Amino acid sequence: MWMPLLLIFFTSFVLSPGCARSGEGKEEETSAVMKTEEQEQKHVPPADSIWWKRPRFSERREEREKMVRDALANYPYHRIHDQRVLEAMRQVPRHKFVPPSLQAVAYQNYPLSIGYGQTISQPFIVAHMTELLEIKPGDKILEIGTGSGYQAAVLSELTPYVYTIEIVEELGKQAAQLLHRLGYETIRVKIGDGYEGWPEEAPFDGIIVTCAPDDIPPPLIEQIKPGGRIVIPMGNPWETQVLVLVEKDKKGNIKKTRQYEVRFVPMTGKAQRYLP
Repeated sequence: MWMPLLLIFFTSFVLSPGCARSGEGKEEETSAVMKTEEQEQKHVPPADSIWWKRPRFSERREEREKMVRDALANYPYHRIHDQRVLEAMRQVPRHKFVPPSLQAVAYQNYPLSIGYGQTISQPFIVAHMTELLEIKPGDKILEIGTGSGYQAAVLSELTPYVYTIEIVEELGKQAAQLLHRLGYETIRVKIGDGYEGWPEEAPFDGIIVTCAPDDIPPPLIEQIKPGGRIVIPMGNPWETQVLVLVEKDKKGNIKKTRQYEVRFVPMTGKAQRYLP
């Protein structure tokens, strides 16, 4: 009984990307691809005719297949079942989102350093948090904590409308440039404090948070649609936290469902002002 719990805790231990221990950072939007105002107005097609460009990479394809098979689809303690999520994990080249010195181990099921005291989360955590959102094509998704850009790229395999916020300015700019260079043209990156969400683009169908506040930031509750979901680690930043699925019903009522214990870096910026 203890072994599964210990292993799940280990694989959930993430110094999560994009939610740094540094200051709040300058608020600024950096698009992964620049669009004119006219193009932006044409960004949302009818829901039944959604198509968007998703880049494809042949290099190291077999390693991605093995990662999906062994670490996700057949993970012994919590399998990933959503076939669209598994396919997204097959397609996104994780080795492109880590430093050259770590690319050889990019498809191992553990977090890797990306600089700035941050990591790229392990594949299982990326996949499971994505699965919990239950994303449909055309959903509008907000990510708090861009980090390397890997999680945003996975999300963009499921819907073209991905918005991501990074509090570390240099890290956010690097991620935006990388996503653009790799061909992820629909992702929008903003430099700012994720505690406040992205009110100009709200409401969202789903919000994924990769750093741990003590409680759910009220702006995120306000910015999620009725029927929407938030996946967020919660708890004291210096102790073990719990991954929580937050659901908002049609009447605006909130339901919280605990998943399992995790460790993420604290949410910085405004969130730290409310710590006891």
